[in-house]
Amino acid sequence: MPEVHLITDPQDERLGDYRALTDLELRTKWEPPNGLFIAEGELVLRRARRAGYRPRSYLIDAKRVDQLSDVEDAPVYAASPAVLEQATGFHVHRGVLASFHRLPLLDAGEVLATARRIAILEDVNNHTNIGAVFRGAAALGIDAVLLSPTCADPLYRRSVRVSMGEVFAIPYARLDPWPDALGKVREAGFTVLALTPADHALPLQRLDASQRARPALLLGAEGPGLSQHALKASDIPVRLPMRRGVDSLNVAAAAAVAFWELSRDDDL
Repeated sequence: MPEVHLITDPQDERLGDYRALTDLELRTKWEPPNGLFIAEGELVLRRARRAGYRPRSYLIDAKRVDQLSDVEDAPVYAASPAVLEQATGFHVHRGVLASFHRLPLLDAGEVLATARRIAILEDVNNHTNIGAVFRGAAALGIDAVLLSPTCADPLYRRSVRVSMGEVFAIPYARLDPWPDALGKVREAGFTVLALTPADHALPLQRLDASQRARPALLLGAEGPGLSQHALKASDIPVRLPMRRGVDSLNVAAAAAVAFWELSRDDDL
């Protein structure tokens, strides 16, 4: 059983990593430069540990200390729900938080060298969508994710939570300069497939074997979709056939459908 430190003051300096967790601007300026991220929920923090992320500390509802009875690799702080809420800025309904050290960001070349199918995201800056795309990638046969420089942080708390920790299972890297670096993807043997609702795009299920062999599915942000520069830098525009006049899906939903289609011939 680890030593548990009871915290009664929400301003206790030991809770510095957890301060104002709902303030996106503050957390964005604080977490990456300080090499940390926050995991929420026991399942997620255990997945982070298994993936090799080193904990800085744990923060838990005092009534739930038994949930972390086996962890002895970082300080365990316990507090009442009221203190947790005052310190973090929200009701910690899962009762468990953890602060982790980030791992060095992979280089795009490292990611490409070990992948068969990848997703590439352009300007996806909604953390919920980022998390959902990573969860779909993990479940549906995508080996890695590449992000344009303007994409949101996959290790932001909301992204991690929505992905249920699957952001730890999928290698990712930033692709820069954008979109010229798509040439690196092509040089690595991938076919860049730009997902678009345009009528002239090829229905995804009609790709031939060579086009499906090493696909790099390029997805744009909610609303604007892919930029013209990204479309011009891709190899083949592809689309999901729609019915009832619906012109598009949420980017995470579209990604999941496309991931399934690109991996459906795998032996499971």
